[in-house]
Amino acid sequence: MNGIHQKTLQDLEFPVVLQQVSELCITALGNDQVRHVLPYRSEDELMIALNLTNEYLSSFHNENRIPNHGFEAITKELQLLKIENTFLDVHGLKKIAAISQTVNTLILFFVKFKEYYPTLNNYASKIEVTQVLIEKVDRIVDRFGDIKDDASNLLYDIRQAINKVKGKINQSFATALHACQNMDYLDEIRESVVDNRRVLAVKAMYRRKVKGQVMGSSKTGSIVYIEPETSLQYSRELSDLEYEEKKEIIRILKELTDQIRPFLPLLQDYQSFLINIDVISAKAKYAKSIHAILPEFSQDKTMYLRDAFHPLLYLTNLEKDIQTFPQTITLEENSRIIVISGPNAGGKSITLKTIGLLQVMLQSGLLIPVHERSKVCIFDRILSDIGDNQSIENQLSTYSYRLKQMNYFLRKCNANTLFLIDEFGTGSDPELGGALAETFLEEFYHRKAFGIITTHYSNLKILATELPYMVNANMLFNERTLEPMYKLAVGQAGSSFTFEVAQKNGIPYSLINRAKKKIERSKVRFDATIAKLQKERSKLERTGQSLRQNEKKKSQEADKLEEINTKIQKKLESYQELYDSNQRLIYLGQKVNDLAEKYFENQRKRELMNELFKVIQIENSKREKVSARHKKVVKAKEREVKQEVERKVEIIRKQKKEAKKRAIEIPKTKPVLKVGDRVRLEDGRAVGSIDKIEKNKAVVNYGIFTTNVSLEQLELVESKK
Repeated sequence: MNGIHQKTLQDLEFPVVLQQVSELCITALGNDQVRHVLPYRSEDELMIALNLTNEYLSSFHNENRIPNHGFEAITKELQLLKIENTFLDVHGLKKIAAISQTVNTLILFFVKFKEYYPTLNNYASKIEVTQVLIEKVDRIVDRFGDIKDDASNLLYDIRQAINKVKGKINQSFATALHACQNMDYLDEIRESVVDNRRVLAVKAMYRRKVKGQVMGSSKTGSIVYIEPETSLQYSRELSDLEYEEKKEIIRILKELTDQIRPFLPLLQDYQSFLINIDVISAKAKYAKSIHAILPEFSQDKTMYLRDAFHPLLYLTNLEKDIQTFPQTITLEENSRIIVISGPNAGGKSITLKTIGLLQVMLQSGLLIPVHERSKVCIFDRILSDIGDNQSIENQLSTYSYRLKQMNYFLRKCNANTLFLIDEFGTGSDPELGGALAETFLEEFYHRKAFGIITTHYSNLKILATELPYMVNANMLFNERTLEPMYKLAVGQAGSSFTFEVAQKNGIPYSLINRAKKKIERSKVRFDATIAKLQKERSKLERTGQSLRQNEKKKSQEADKLEEINTKIQKKLESYQELYDSNQRLIYLGQKVNDLAEKYFENQRKRELMNELFKVIQIENSKREKVSARHKKVVKAKEREVKQEVERKVEIIRKQKKEAKKRAIEIPKTKPVLKVGDRVRLEDGRAVGSIDKIEKNKAVVNYGIFTTNVSLEQLELVESKK
């Protein structure tokens, strides 16, 4: 795969998708990496990325949830480790220990559940598991983030000395405090703390009566803070000890940093691993939010996207509680290029963008929101020309830009290319631009490229009907209200409904007629024929919706019966479990009996106890810890389920019997049918209208065909008004 141009990614709003995915990361580094995701150049790397995301997504739906991967970035620490004679602070060391612990937990988890997460386990197995870093840090730093007293013998001695000096300071200070208090030299607050030293709060008038070092005064000047002379000597000694302590701590940190420095490549791998896990996790969360899956990959160049949603539109509509309409589209060897036509605001462009964006997402390792029976393939290049790209800076008109794009397409287009062009041929004289667009399209066709275009040009629609591997498609419109149905119908060109839309928006009918006279009659007839066919397709679509609703009702009834069947099946399973349990107890009793017979013969008590203990160990390894009370609750529930199922089945049987009785008792009165009535066959679904009645037989018109049917076989759906 040669990659996808940045312009195509912008056209399809792929950066917006990445922004939404990045917001689901729990680390800043993961967030940044997601926003720089690009389509993969290697198909093998792509498949690994997709499987990683798919496996992580599966963890949301099973009991083996993947452990938390959150971590504090150690980028600064990694930089310091590269520089000799530097040392890490306590916080940095704690981060290294934490990131090591997190990675170890994840790797061991994937090993334990490798059957559930084979790709994640294979990816994690490349990272080394070690407790050395954690042990080194824990030996020096306690859980509160302080250097331990026993980090070195010298530090232990210094801190012991510090504690003794602090005791002497407190003792001497208490003596001075008591003496000054008796002499009434102190203010009501008696003492305070200045520069982390205890000081006496002496009244200003007695400042010369108290020997010691003045450390400051109150704002009003009424109090002078004095450190007693008896404490000064010990305070100086304490300062010296604290300086020695600081020097020793730095020495210890340097020594520990030097021990960690050889692990620099491993720490870099640790951080990269957790960043990638964060990215995979964010992709999986995003897939869950848009109901995305990993579809099947076809061996040949076949793309079948069933019920495909545009992810950005889906999430936006979800917030507004608006329905999003999915699209189904197929690209394969015998229908490589699809020409979508129809009126504006019908959904042509969004359909085009949906296909393009989903393909880009897939090739970037993101799962896509499609039906599980969809099929996908990989394209080396994806080319796009979407939107108005007029450039003031480059002094290019829309049409000039489009010609420049077409030139680029002609250089890059081949059998492994997917091209997406919106409003193909616009920007110039309709006839001349249409002719040039037709030539371009023929060239893309002969190069066996795959593509989707949207257009209003009739010559492109005609070309799609003439070439065997190119097909027309249209966005369905309601022919009565002229409202879009946002549904793609493949196999037929779409009318632009130009005059119909104009009439609906209040344009005088006389002006519309004058406009019709100004264009060729053949084009009007062509557009009218397309419009008529599209109306017929809309009718068939409504009929299909009615049939699907009926099918849905029957499916719901089947689901109810299936639910009852499931409950009965669970009851049978519980009986099977009881039988298996009894068989196990019989086997266990036989085993104990054999041991008893053996002991009876040889009277070897130690051998008996060893054998019996082995039997108990084997049985306990199979047994789950279940209380007697829990067993009673389970049995009671089983009885309750059985009674409930039997009661519901009996109710359903009674309802069916009563319905049969009512059906027999109520005689059916057949209405008199006449021409124009809408009817259907008894027990049938298709609805048609009566064109003619002769000799107790009716000619029923179903739109695309007619048939002769006996009046007795018909039932009235709607009388002619």
